[in-house]
Amino acid sequence: MIREKAYAKINLGLDVLRRRPDGYHEVKMIMQTVDICDELTFEKREEPGIELQIEGADLPADENNLVYRAAALLLEKKQIREGVSITLQKKIPIAAGMAGGSADAAATLRGVNALFGMGYSAEELKEIGVTLGADIPYCIQGGTMLSEGIGEILTPLSEPPACHLVIAKPDIDVSTAFVYGHLQADKLTFHPDIDGMAAALAAGELRGITDRMGNVLETVTVKEYPVIDKLKRMMCELGAENALMSGSGPTVFGIYREKEEAEKAAAAIRAEEPAASVFVTGFCNNKLL
Repeated sequence: MIREKAYAKINLGLDVLRRRPDGYHEVKMIMQTVDICDELTFEKREEPGIELQIEGADLPADENNLVYRAAALLLEKKQIREGVSITLQKKIPIAAGMAGGSADAAATLRGVNALFGMGYSAEELKEIGVTLGADIPYCIQGGTMLSEGIGEILTPLSEPPACHLVIAKPDIDVSTAFVYGHLQADKLTFHPDIDGMAAALAAGELRGITDRMGNVLETVTVKEYPVIDKLKRMMCELGAENALMSGSGPTVFGIYREKEEAEKAAAAIRAEEPAASVFVTGFCNNKLL
């Protein structure tokens, strides 16, 4: 049996440079894993095929699930005759802008690769993963990364200073395709200072990081869902250095210097109920491969 953890991510900064002729968007963003994770187990089975069980969420357990598709892709590439049983325990909120599905697919590539001794390197798994989703190469490794291209060009960055996060997901689901489809990349007037944030990370300056937090996808998602802006304001009023929407949303995170302050903020947000899920957590920089 192989066990893998699939860590959620947030975007400390997310910029979209342009829409490419092929329909993809060229991005420049800083990705960071956080200590919220799904857990997956993998076991061989004599019968060919994939058996997927999901606990903690109502999700498809067939080829409509990225976990199933990632396992099927590797088994087909290596022409494995045996099958695999996969159990997925969901803890990362769904459709939240935290790459839960991509993290699960990345964990599946790592797990199936190990279970059958396929011998793929991390770079090879990333090349396979990008055919399933742009965030998967990042999720295979995790940590603090500059992500460029469509998300597949990754450059390791210095870890952020220790701090505490409040992460809140409103009771709405946001389609990434909808957000990117309605983004007017050529009309953006604000672009976050991604290079400056990378320099602040190298210097270990938390304020230099939080002052530069920005996400151009908020121009779409916040208009559709004002609760996102409400959560950002609440977190800042409750002591956050800054707060931002992660990915295409609707999850919002706030960065706090003190754990006690973060816990008080989380309690206040839970009491007012603008969010369905509220976590107090931190960054996770354990490399997954």
